[in-house]
Amino acid sequence: MSTAYKLLIAPLAALALGAGACKQDGAARPAGLDGAKIKVVATTGMIADAVTQVGGDRVEVTGLMGPGVDPHLYKASAGDVRRMSEADVVFYSGLHLEGAMAELFEKMHGRVKTVAVAEALDKSRLIAPAGSAGTHDPHVWFDVALWAGILVVIADTLDALDPAHDEEYHERAERYGAAMMELHAYVKSAAARIPERQRVIVTSHDAFFYFGRAYGFEVRGLQGISTAAEAGAADVRALADFIVERQLPAIFVESSVSPRSLEAVREAVAAKGGTVKIGGELFSDAMGNPGTPEGTYLGMVRHNIDTVVKALGGAAITASPGDAPAPPSAPATATP
Repeated sequence: MSTAYKLLIAPLAALALGAGACKQDGAARPAGLDGAKIKVVATTGMIADAVTQVGGDRVEVTGLMGPGVDPHLYKASAGDVRRMSEADVVFYSGLHLEGAMAELFEKMHGRVKTVAVAEALDKSRLIAPAGSAGTHDPHVWFDVALWAGILVVIADTLDALDPAHDEEYHERAERYGAAMMELHAYVKSAAARIPERQRVIVTSHDAFFYFGRAYGFEVRGLQGISTAAEAGAADVRALADFIVERQLPAIFVESSVSPRSLEAVREAVAAKGGTVKIGGELFSDAMGNPGTPEGTYLGMVRHNIDTVVKALGGAAITASPGDAPAPPSAPATATP
């Protein structure tokens, strides 16, 4: 392991309890792996992207949830179950993000290695919303510096499965971690362009609390941290009152949530004599289409902050596309 990697990963490791703190079921190393690629299944695109970046050409990654898919409501198909049962390791977020799959993960206990990457992060850095009965907000990827802590978990897991290539995994984690920290700095700088009183993000559900805490935004969602519970008329009226009172210029739809509820909020604002526009589409629980900038984690986060800055009246972002954090050399697209 290089000295540079140790220097980079030390603060990230402080955010994670290590791979041993994850739920990791199954044998330490699948039989017959020698010389073969590690077969990985990842639930969300954000996890698939991170595993692909760290694993490089040593992994064969299958992502279950594509663009526009809501992980809160996602139910595994028979094909998904087969893919997971045949995998060497399954990476999922945990913290109840994939709520409809919780029973499936329990049934897999002891048969397939499973790693809940978000549950390995330092619990003191997780957000527990009021009235959540001790459960944590699962949308940790919106604090880029915090999400970088999962690279330790991924690299250590792949190392345990394939120790002959441990240096490769840690070197790729180093490069990708550096790109993530550059992105973290960019988001902070871009957010500062918005007048402080206008740093309010209103979306379909409460997916952006980590983003708000890390980059200085107040966050309001029509629904809670899960999309499983539908918003009612009272919720729409309350949010419309808030928008009118604060004179917010824009609200945002999400790529993985129907825009109908936010359209209802906009109409309610108009009925109260106010005006608010749809400021654009944000990627929350799913990334964009493969082959597009938003189809990567780095591109997704950059798209979000650029969209927010433009809609909320921030100063123009003058950085050229070449100033964006460049993805490392490892492939960034999961297997369909």
